[in-house]
This record gives sequence, structure tokens and C-alpha cells, in this order.
Amino acid sequence: MHQKNFTFQSALPQAESQDSFIDLDRLMAVVVRRIRTIIFAVAAFVILAVAYLLTATSSYTSMTQILLDESMTKYAEDQPPAASSQQADMEIASAVEILKSNEMALRVVDQAGLSDNAKLLNPPQSPAALLKSGAGLIASIFTPGRPPMTPEEQREAQRQKVAAVLQDGLKVERVTRSSVVAVSFSSTDKLLAAKVTRAYADAYLTDQLNANFDATERASVWLQERLNDLRQRAQEASLEVEKYKADNGLTSTGGELMSEQQISDLNKQLIIAQADTASASARYNQYKSIIDQGPDNAVRNATISSSQTDNSVLQDLKTRYLAVEKREQDVTQNFGADHPQAVALRAERQDITRQIYQELQQLTASYKNELDVAQSRAESLRESIDKVVGKNSEANKSLVHLNELNQKATALKTLYESYLGRFEEATQQRSFPIAKARVISVAGVPTAPSSPKKTLVMALSVILGLMAGAGLAAFQEFRDRFFRVEADVRSALGLKFLGYLPLLGQQGKTRKKARKANAGAEPATAGEAENGVAFERMMRISVEAPRSIFAETLRNAKLASDVMLQGRADRVIGVVSALPGEGKSTTAANFAALLASSGKRTLLIDADLRNPGLSRTLKSPPQAGLIEVVLGEVPWTNAVKVDPRTKLAILPVVVRDQLLHTSELLSSQGMQHLMENARKMFDYIIVDLAPLGPVIDAKAFAPQVDAFLLVTEWGATPTNLVRDVLEQEPQINSRILGVILNKTDMSELPRYSDFGGTERYRQKYVSYYTEAQPRAQVDA
Repeated sequence: MHQKNFTFQSALPQAESQDSFIDLDRLMAVVVRRIRTIIFAVAAFVILAVAYLLTATSSYTSMTQILLDESMTKYAEDQPPAASSQQADMEIASAVEILKSNEMALRVVDQAGLSDNAKLLNPPQSPAALLKSGAGLIASIFTPGRPPMTPEEQREAQRQKVAAVLQDGLKVERVTRSSVVAVSFSSTDKLLAAKVTRAYADAYLTDQLNANFDATERASVWLQERLNDLRQRAQEASLEVEKYKADNGLTSTGGELMSEQQISDLNKQLIIAQADTASASARYNQYKSIIDQGPDNAVRNATISSSQTDNSVLQDLKTRYLAVEKREQDVTQNFGADHPQAVALRAERQDITRQIYQELQQLTASYKNELDVAQSRAESLRESIDKVVGKNSEANKSLVHLNELNQKATALKTLYESYLGRFEEATQQRSFPIAKARVISVAGVPTAPSSPKKTLVMALSVILGLMAGAGLAAFQEFRDRFFRVEADVRSALGLKFLGYLPLLGQQGKTRKKARKANAGAEPATAGEAENGVAFERMMRISVEAPRSIFAETLRNAKLASDVMLQGRADRVIGVVSALPGEGKSTTAANFAALLASSGKRTLLIDADLRNPGLSRTLKSPPQAGLIEVVLGEVPWTNAVKVDPRTKLAILPVVVRDQLLHTSELLSSQGMQHLMENARKMFDYIIVDLAPLGPVIDAKAFAPQVDAFLLVTEWGATPTNLVRDVLEQEPQINSRILGVILNKTDMSELPRYSDFGGTERYRQKYVSYYTEAQPRAQVDA
């Protein structure tokens, strides 16, 4: 099988687009990854829709249209002003509610003789309705019984039931924004549907005629009584007004009292006087502020609009001043300030300044006089108004009561005229009983069932299936918190990604079943050769397939160690994982075999003292190992085994039941002495350590290690677990070379990569991996 290793990545993180709210590439990747879930959900909903269509009862709908037309009464009554759109909407909404009302349903039952209709009293029921009725029957057993009904009560109950059925099958709605109301009725009998719809149209028109006639009749009787009362009250109010005016001597000119007219005239003059005072005060204050600046500043800084003064002398002086000043500046610039001509021009400018200042003083005095005159006139007008107001106070008291009497008389007169007009209109309308509605579409007998709508049901089932599938896929995606691609390693751990080790000897579809079946089982022993893999075979996977993705990932790990441990003659690399069973022993064995086959002096130490899976795979069980060497029972050179093909030195472990404190053994002086001797003889020392999560052996041995290689199972180890374990062990986290994703299902890997991810293009590099992959891998 040709496979590729994606270990080359840019040292800088890829910039993510911040312009779009939704990452479409990632969304499409999720859809492709979960397409089977979505298809399953759609298929399930389609099956449910087909089952519904096969069991549902066909229903027929007949429809009629009624036009609400105000113009039909234009010859019988005066046309009211055009109603606003809101009023028209309210009238149409009222008509819709009338058609839906229980009173209208009872009228249809009586007019069409439907009170004994068996199809309305006992319509075919759906499975849901049958379940509901069955539950009602069961509930009725436990409810107290009612007294028997009389024949009249039974007929009324039957009539009300049929009316309720009509209301349930009736549909009334406005046609778009028009004045047309569509009335439709659905039933399992097409003829019955047409009959009920026509009966509703006839009942509505009859109701309109009866309502108009009854309303005008009641209005005429009531208006006649009100007119008699209003006529008498209006006459009495008018006589009372005239009597009060005569008793109080109130005279008026032009509709108001003379004193009020005088006050109005004086107020107008006062407003003009106040405006003149404000204008004179503004001019005076402006010129006074100019004079207060002194002669030089008044001429130089003051700006006076030509519209504020018509003094031609001041304008001429200002023009002369500017001309002399400009000449003085030119002479001073060319000949100096002491030049005779400059001195003469300066004296002339000062003289003009004095003249302008005098002229401004005169203008200021004149504006002061104008201000005084305007203020005196305004004060005089105020005094006149106060005198007139005092004289008019008594007349105003009488006028208040007079206005009240006038308002009462006017209101009664207006009300009487209004009621008289309405009475005449009501009298005329009684002879023209015309409805303001007509049928524009007669209800016909339907030819095809209206429900269930097969196309709509199927389309809706597909849409609901897509929504449910999308929700389920989103839920699965949310719960998928495992390492899948290189980006997961970088984002969750912030560590270098070294590559993928493919799942060998198993298909991707059965990998989870195999993992569950092997959970908790002891590693394979030498006697289980047909089910496991011999040590020589397991550690030579990278050697037998040197151009495989398996070997390429381990070469990347070697390159990372060369960069991180550059300058060291001897290197101790610990291979760890967060949980047991992630394949760290297989990775350690192959990494060591790859180093040894490249000519490096390499020692592989099985330091997983509690579960030495690496040592159990040896064909011949060792007689002595790491424990005996650390305890000083045998020399370490006697316990080391050498692979004749790769020249790899292996220090196994002999399990002892009475060994309890493995962490103390790994941090003991004997272990330190062993590592010192091994560093002198080997270039690389690969140590297979216990998992970080359950035991502390790796933490105890950490001071002896130069760097760590972290092995994580693809799609099985939670990202939060690995991150938490590393955060708790900073002394290990800071020395990790990188992360290897083990047991990767290479056929499923592209589905977890975003569009543009390197994992999607592994087939492009298939020619770089031409050697056959090994057929098995041991979980250890």
C-alpha cells in the first residue's frame, strides 16, 4: 500500500481569514465527514413520510370567494370618505372572524340541515385521533357520571358538535392585499365539502342583510327619542345666553369686547417697542466695546459692517487709514523706520486714527440716545397695558360665564343638527336593504384530494431529514474531541507535530471493535505468535519498509531530536503516552531500530516496570533485566540483548510480583549509575516509559531524560486529557520533541482535514512510498 507522511509544515501558523463569519471550507469538510449520518437521517424521515402517506385519510377542499364591496350601496346612501388602509384591514379582519364564529357555524347547520349528517358526526379518524379518543374513553371511566340529557338537550348537543366540526374544517383567509375573503372547507366527502362551502357564503350574505336592517331600525327609534330631547335643551340654552348678556351689559365689536381689542393693540405695539430696544441695545453695546479698546485698538481690531452704519465719513477714514498703513509698511520695509517719509506717514496714520476714534465716539453717543428713547417707549406701553387690564378684569369675569353659556348652546345646536341628519339617513336606508358583499367565485366540487400533499410531504421530510442529520452531525462533531489531524495537535497542545503512524494489520472500520475487545487484556506473550507479532518482527517495521509513511514519521522524530539536542554526543529520549494501549512500545522499538540501522549505537530500555509489554514480546523470556541491573544483582552488560540484524541493544524487564515501588527504583542511585555508563557507550538511549496518566514512573525518571517523544492514539485519546496531563508535568512538557499520532486510519484521515489541509493531498505523494507496509502492529 502506498502511503504518505505529512510531517513538513510551515514554521509559522497559517493566517485564518477574519473577513467571513462562516468558514465555508471547514463547514464543507464537516459535511463530507458526516455525510453518512446525514443520509441516514434523510432516509429515516423519508420512510416516515411514506408510512404517513400510506396511512393518511384523503381530504377534499372546496373554496368560494366573497368580495367585500362598499360601492354596492352607493345608490342607497351617501358615500362616506375613503377609508384608510388600516380601517380597510380592520373591516376585512372583522369579516374573517364573523365567518369563523360559532354563531355562523350554527346558522349553516340550520340552513343546510346538517345536524343529522353522519359524516360530520362520525368522521374518519386518523391514528392519532383514535389514540386520543381511546384515552378519553379510559379517562371517562374514572370521572363521575352525568345525569341523562333530555331530547332537547341531546339535539342541541348534536347541533353544537356539528358546528364544532364545521369550525374545525373551515379555513377563512384574506386573498393577498385585496378585499376578497377566501372561504374553504375540507372533508373526506367531496360533495359535502362543496355543500358546506356554498352554505357558508349564503349564510354570510344573509347575515349582512339582516345586520344592516336591524341596525338601521334600532338607530331610527333611538334617534327619534334623542332628537326631541336635544331640540328642547338647545332652545333653553340659547335663551339663557341672551338673558345673561342683557343683565350684565356686555357689548362686543367684531365678536369681542372693546377692552380686549385695546389690550391686543397695546401688546402689538409693546412687542415692536421691545424689538427696537433690543436692536438699539445691540448697536450701542457693539460700538461701546469698540471705544473701550482705545484709539489704536479700536481702529485696528474693530470690524464694522457697512450695513450697520451709513456714515460715509467713517468709511472714508477707514479707507485712508488702510492706504496710509500700507504705504508706511512699504517705506519702512525698504528704507527703515527712521526715514522721513516713514515718520510722516506714521504721524498721518495717528491723526487718522484719532479722527476715526472721535467719529466712533459720536456714533456711540447717538446709539445711546436711541436706546434710551426705545426703553422709555416700551415702559410707557407697559403702564398703559396695566391700566387697561385693570379696567377689563371685571368684564372678563362676566365674559367667562358668557363663553361657557355660548359653548353649551353651540354644542347642543350642533349635536341636534348631527342627530337630525343621522335620523334622516337611517330612515332612508331602511328601504334599501343591500348587502356590502357578493360572491365572486362559487364553490365547486373538488376533483382531487387536497391532503395529504404528497410532493409537499416528501419535500418536507427531506428538509427535516437534512435538518435532523445536520443537527446529529453537529452533535457528533462537537463530541469528537480527539486528535485527528496535525492542526488538532498544534491548537490543543502547542507542540510540534511529527507525523502519523498508520494502523497496520487492521481495517479502519474494525479498529474500534478491536480496541474494545483488547481493552484490559494482557499483552501478547511469546507463546501467542499466531495472534501477536514477535519482537524481531515488531521492531523491524521501520527497517523492512524504509520508504513507508511509518518509517518517514520516525525519521522526522530523529530530525527533531537532532535539532533540539544539537551538540550532545549521547542522547536519552523517553517515549511516553497519556494512556495505556496507545502503541508507545511499538513506536519506541521501531524508533530504536531505525536509529540502529542507520549506524548509530542505540540502546532500547524497557522502563515500563509494571506492564513491560516490550519485554513480553521477546521470543525467549529474559532471565535478568533492568530491575536486576539497578539492584546490582547482575552487571548491566550481561542483561543486554543485541539484535543480530540491526545491532540494536535491548535491556528488557523481568516482572517481579513483590516489586511495589517502581518509581523509587527508577530514581535510585543504581538507575543513575546505569544511565551514566550507558551514555558512555551509546549514541542514543531510547527508554520506553510508563504512561503519564495512571502512574508516576515517568515523572520519577524525568531528570535522566534529555527529551521526550509523546505518542497519542489517533481518534481515541481525548485532547483535554493529554493537555491536562502535560500541564501538570511542566518538567516533561518543556522537553517534548513532538507528538506522533499512532494507529491512524489513513483511509479516514482525509475526511477530518479541512479543504486545503495537507491530509487531503496525500495521494499526490503516493509515488514517494513504493514499498509494502508491514501487516501488523502490536498495541502496547
